[in-house]
Amino acid sequence: MSFESSKEQLASKKKFVFRMLKHMLFAGLLVLFSTFIGTFGYCYFADLNIIDSFHMSCLILTGMGPVIEMKTVGAKLFSSFFALYSGVAFLSITAVFFAPLVHRILHLLNIDDNED
Repeated sequence: MSFESSKEQLASKKKFVFRMLKHMLFAGLLVLFSTFIGTFGYCYFADLNIIDSFHMSCLILTGMGPVIEMKTVGAKLFSSFFALYSGVAFLSITAVFFAPLVHRILHLLNIDDNED
């Protein structure tokens, strides 16, 4: 997933749209992977059913916070580490999703140093 440098011509709109779709797909896969890890972890460590596990996983990933109290040490440890992971995952997924757009904006705003 490389971008053109500031010395190269900006990618066409068609290539930009394709690039955005590719990044959206990758970000979506990261969200699905993270949700799967959380759902599995809450099922295993907190002994929650699949719907409650999915619910907890989604709320932690979005930063809303837990809705069910963790009662065992394993569940509390998993929940803590998953919350830490979720903070990093949120920032990373956001960066992947917006990278092409930010690159395009910065490329358009680039002012050549030789112009005066």
